[in-house]
Amino acid sequence: MKTDNPESPEWIYRGKSIRGLIQELQTFEDLDLEVKISIDDGNTRKPISLVVRSDGQCLLKFCGD
Repeated sequence: MKTDNPESPEWIYRGKSIRGLIQELQTFEDLDLEVKISIDDGNTRKPISLVVRSDGQCLLKFCGD
């Protein structure tokens, strides 16, 4: 995905593949850490409840209120 903002690095919008995400997660020393997701630079964090296939993509979902 490209952005119209030339000041934003491409990696911010490129996303990760499942393979790339697994490789990155395996670099953590403690593989029992809880995984959370944030879409506001870490100010709000939610646990990942489900990992599903949706419209040909891997979707991480939070199922709480």
